[in-house]
Amino acid sequence: MCGRFTLTTKEFATLAAELGAVTAEDAARYRPRYNVAPTDAHWLLRLKREERQLLPARWGLVNSWCSDAKGAFRQINARAESAITSPAFRDAFVRRRCIVPADGFFEWQGAKDARRPVWFHAPDGGLLHFAGLYESWRDPATDAWQRTFTILTTTANDVVAQIHDRMPVILAPESAEEWLFVPPTEAETHAARLATLLRPAPSDAVVATEVSSRVNSVANDDPSCLTPAAASVPAARQGALL
Repeated sequence: MCGRFTLTTKEFATLAAELGAVTAEDAARYRPRYNVAPTDAHWLLRLKREERQLLPARWGLVNSWCSDAKGAFRQINARAESAITSPAFRDAFVRRRCIVPADGFFEWQGAKDARRPVWFHAPDGGLLHFAGLYESWRDPATDAWQRTFTILTTTANDVVAQIHDRMPVILAPESAEEWLFVPPTEAETHAARLATLLRPAPSDAVVATEVSSRVNSVANDDPSCLTPAAASVPAARQGALL
């Protein structure tokens, strides 16, 4: 699974330019994140009328038919192998695909009472394009619409598998447009073809860095979360991941 991740790009304009997205009034809400946790506010990239839009959303998909958001935590991830047939995700898979911008994600190793976080990130520190799905949900308490999303996961590659058996689907930049595009007709057929994109990332896509245990608490969200730990990850574990 993917239960925490990062997006440390300093400025919204830089992020939007790298993703080829239009800027928005919501840009003022942006800040770099070093420990994004389930149900946190984040950002997603979607394609609307041939325009890439970078929009705020909350992590943990809430279906439009839900009467409350209690299930959001259970739907922070969707299995790539079954999302297109799952009642919770199939409509979004066909019509509301997105990219969740990130530059790393965390997994943990060690005993439960001494968990050591490992940050999987691109070797050059660049962006990672997580495949995602989104929904809009109306909160009956406020009558306000909220945008929510989930991150698709797949089998771990050789690097991540040493710590966890699942990882986020990381799309190659050249695959992003195909993933985002929703044709006006035959959307179901197009969605079915996209399964070939939902595979483990190549071994050289990410490297592993053991980082500060401050990541263990969702209350900590600052650059020191990514300070390399005194004991580094063994050389055999250096490579690509979740």
